[in-house]
Amino acid sequence: MKFSEVLGNEQAIRQIRRMIDADRLPHALLLYGEPGVPKLGLAMAAAQYLHCKNHVDGDSCGVCPMCRQHQSFNQVDTHYTYPYTDRKGSNCEADDYIDEWHEFVTKYPVEDYQAWLGLLKNENKQPQIFVREADSIIRKMTLSAYTAKYKILIIWLPEKLKEEAANKLLKLIEEPYDDCKFILVSDNEKGILGTILSRCQRIELRKPSTPMVAQYLSGRYGMDMQEALALAAPADGNIIMAEHLVQTESEFHEFRERFIELMRLSYQHDLAKLKVWSEAVADMKREKARRFLDYAVRQVRENFIYNLHNPALNYLTREEEAFSTRFSPFINERNVEGIVAELERANRDIAGNANAKLVLFDLTIRMSIWIRK
Repeated sequence: MKFSEVLGNEQAIRQIRRMIDADRLPHALLLYGEPGVPKLGLAMAAAQYLHCKNHVDGDSCGVCPMCRQHQSFNQVDTHYTYPYTDRKGSNCEADDYIDEWHEFVTKYPVEDYQAWLGLLKNENKQPQIFVREADSIIRKMTLSAYTAKYKILIIWLPEKLKEEAANKLLKLIEEPYDDCKFILVSDNEKGILGTILSRCQRIELRKPSTPMVAQYLSGRYGMDMQEALALAAPADGNIIMAEHLVQTESEFHEFRERFIELMRLSYQHDLAKLKVWSEAVADMKREKARRFLDYAVRQVRENFIYNLHNPALNYLTREEEAFSTRFSPFINERNVEGIVAELERANRDIAGNANAKLVLFDLTIRMSIWIRK
């Protein structure tokens, strides 16, 4: 992994590059941020840059023996620790899941915990980093670096360390050997044992921008940029959510048709058909119905913004835009806040296990009042 392959966080990349160039990379570096923000890739890129023998334009060269070893997961001075289960035996260690780990980091450019659970194939137990894994880490990091100046341990999700395991690693992290570097990658730094956290230099990674996420989706899936922007916008910088939206794009088409139908029937004040509509949406089941209401809120806001006639402000698919050219004048300063409030109220009520059919039919009645203002 090269720095150029990491999505966003250019400032963090520059900071890490400067540390390595000055041979001042801290012995324990914590990269943390929200789930869905790329962090593991940056840790891997930092490890490759640290070992690379021929830096090019502030990045690893990608072609020297060290870089090739990193890219094939054969760099003997680079180790990985990650949460796992005991499916392969009560004495198993992270290395027993190395094939699954290689598949994970290869298949998912941005680390997805749910995808990792699927690869572990053990739905009944929560993955952890066990005491026996701490013993294995101590053995590995006690040995001298073999091919490089530094040996590196990347710990993915240190918040999954069992307390006893974390305490075992504490002294090694606090007083490491001269050739030891630890890079911790966390989705929840508050879940890390305080004594471990206090010994790390921390860098918070920020969510990438919507255009950046769209560029990623366009390149990864060969999507039209307008479609990619429309899918990236609701993800709000969460790459995992954006990937999920791409994979469930058919759901977006269904939501679009339901939204168009709701607005047309509401304007016509056709209560009989609105009742049928509310029952159909209620049959989606709770979580899908809530996702639809989130979609509807976003569409109302997008249509209000559409009236400003500034395409750069809108994130609509071509099909959504075709509808908005005719519909947007009906969303104005007199009703936009009321419509959004009704949709959000319905979402909260359904989340609270209220009767979805009653909530949604009540929503349609209120919507038929607001849309005509």
